[in-house]
Parts: sequence; C-alpha cells; structure tokens
Amino acid sequence: MLKIMMPLEEEIVDIADFFKVFGDPTRLKILFLLERGERGVNSISEELGMQQSTISQQLKLLRARRLVRFRKDGRNVLYRLNDEHIHAILALGIEHYSELL
Repeated sequence: MLKIMMPLEEEIVDIADFFKVFGDPTRLKILFLLERGERGVNSISEELGMQQSTISQQLKLLRARRLVRFRKDGRNVLYRLNDEHIHAILALGIEHYSELL
C-alpha cells in the first residue's frame, strides 16, 4: 500500500476545501453529467430540471475550484470536467458506494 506523507497545514485546508465541493448533491449531479461529455448551461438545466441561474452559480464555483473548465462556441459556453483526476474521483466514489451496499 502506498504511504502518503502528512501534508502541510495549509495543504490540508486546501484539500478539505476541494472535497467540500463534492458534498453538494447539485454539484455532484453536474459533475456526473459532465462525465458523459461537454454540455452548456441550458442542457444541464434541462437534464436536471433546475433553473439556469442555479446551474450557473454552481458552475461558477466548480470553475473557481478548477473541477470544470469551459470553452466558448460562438454565443454558447460549453463546460467539461477539468482533467482525468476528476473522472477518477467520481469513479472511485461510485466504486466505494457500491462496495458499501
């Protein structure tokens, strides 16, 4: 088993903030949708049955925490997961949950 050294206090705080983002069901839903591919705010709000303003607020937070990134396609803004680490964290969450059942 890989031994992990204890991070510095400031790193612990940053890592805790990172994991807090995953503690919100709406943000998790958005991340799982983006796991399936790039989407715009309209698409996300329709698929989740939520208001665009709510989705936009959550995407703003996800961008600030660097879990998602975006690109502009004309007037549309399309979001996707930032990198493979986020894919792996989501997959590990599902795997761990399945083992608890």
